[in-house]
Amino acid sequence: MEMEISVLAKKLWCVHKQLILLITPLVFLPLIFALPEKEGKCLYVVVLMAMFWCTEAMPLAVTAMLPVCLFPTLGILPSKMVCPQYFLETNFLFLSGLVMASSIEEWGLHRRIALKVLSIVGVKPAWLILGMMLTSSFLSMWLSNTATTAMMLPIASAILESLFGDLESLKQRSKSTEDSNTDIIHGTVTQSTICVIYTQWTYIGGTATLTGTAPNLILIGQLKSYFPDCDLINFGSWFAFAFPLMLLFLVLGWVWIAFLYGGLNTRLCFKKEDRRAQAEARAKAVIEEDYRKLGPINFAEGSIAFFFVLFAILLFTRDPKFVTGWSVFFKKGYVSDAVTGVIIVSILFFFPSQKPSLSWWFDPQASNTRYVPLLSWKKAQESVPWNIILLLGGGFAMAKACEESGLASWIGGHLQPLAEVPPAAAVMLITAFLACFTEFASNTATIIIFLPVIAELAIHVSINPLYFMIPATVGCSYAFMLPVSTPPNSIAFASGHLMVKDMVKTGFIMNILGVLSVSLAMNTWGMAMFNLNTYPDWAQPFNKSVVVGDEHVSSVQSLNATL
Repeated sequence: MEMEISVLAKKLWCVHKQLILLITPLVFLPLIFALPEKEGKCLYVVVLMAMFWCTEAMPLAVTAMLPVCLFPTLGILPSKMVCPQYFLETNFLFLSGLVMASSIEEWGLHRRIALKVLSIVGVKPAWLILGMMLTSSFLSMWLSNTATTAMMLPIASAILESLFGDLESLKQRSKSTEDSNTDIIHGTVTQSTICVIYTQWTYIGGTATLTGTAPNLILIGQLKSYFPDCDLINFGSWFAFAFPLMLLFLVLGWVWIAFLYGGLNTRLCFKKEDRRAQAEARAKAVIEEDYRKLGPINFAEGSIAFFFVLFAILLFTRDPKFVTGWSVFFKKGYVSDAVTGVIIVSILFFFPSQKPSLSWWFDPQASNTRYVPLLSWKKAQESVPWNIILLLGGGFAMAKACEESGLASWIGGHLQPLAEVPPAAAVMLITAFLACFTEFASNTATIIIFLPVIAELAIHVSINPLYFMIPATVGCSYAFMLPVSTPPNSIAFASGHLMVKDMVKTGFIMNILGVLSVSLAMNTWGMAMFNLNTYPDWAQPFNKSVVVGDEHVSSVQSLNATL
């Protein structure tokens, strides 16, 4: 009997995704009839998408396209309102960041940066951890988190093997050796764990820029949908807020990881004339040799570095809010971050990768080499994760439907009891909840599901919506505890030098430190930057849904038109 149950369980697991696809629509069908017509239908679609996203019963991008067929057929939104949500200007900003990142990867500039940082900080374990964190954080501000991890992990492995030899052999020796060197061997294995754990830091670095991770773009997109008059968040203002937060969390995280694994004790931090010093010298030689193999910086790398810096400076200074930006030279409201990004990355497709030479035109003996730009469209196509762009679009479509159908207002009304919770405590609860939820689901899917609800909660308790929405967005990137939480975690775990208990033990405290850091940021410089202690005019009932006869009207302007 037990064998039959076991066989049945295995067979059910083999088809569990198909079963979820069949059963979920039937289980939640009563939602359509339990609420007012439009709200019920919208909630039904939202719950279906949430289930499919969390269980990955279908590919995330395919689930993201469900609004195109379900919202029009269920009478929630016409297709002419749904489809444009899939390529808003936010998507163009994201696309420009991805294209810039692909050009950096194409010419290996990211590897040069990584090796240079590591050569500066040195290879003492505690400082090596800091170097890994600094490098991966900086790169993930611009590159995808997955690409950053995939690039940094081989560098870390090479350094570790130079320090400690073959890691697999050391693991075996640590189980059998009982001599005076056992503590060194155990320390060696522990250091390999530390240097793999650093890959989690890419999600922290990604929070520092709008283009660094998808939840940040979901926030800006939904702000434009819900609160069109809110212009407080752009690349510059977000960087001014989030970069200090990233640095604070980086320092706290480094102290915790280095303390947990012994990296801050005297023997590991400071040079001693023993075998460890010799191993560190070998590791430093490996870094220097890898950097030497790159050769002097060439014209293509220099050009990419120039456009990368220009890209960042122009985005940051367009309209940083705390000073006058260069956008004042153009018609107000016409030039956005998306326009800036597309202008810069468009240049990459025709700017030469070889230094132009005037003498080439007059030298008949010169080789007629083919003109190669800094970036080809083929490379851009291969590097851009188009599924994430669809996922962003699905999130914007869902948010639009929640707004237009009145579902967001309906949910917000039922969250009124939370008004009794002090706002500062609510920020911590929201950040902690989403940090836990995103351990089991895509961070993009998580913020898509919860951000509309959080916005309506803020309105119903008369709190500046940014006070709740910003920490919710950042909290979705704090996924440190499980291999399945994020692709970087999965890549680190697949290396074979990391156990689940290591990630949970380290990541649990990292989550706590992250929640505390966000709370501190929101109640100090965030409060001053975004004027969070007042309820803004742009959050007035512009986004609220009211009913006129049988029709839902989603804004004051629409209501006036109807009357």
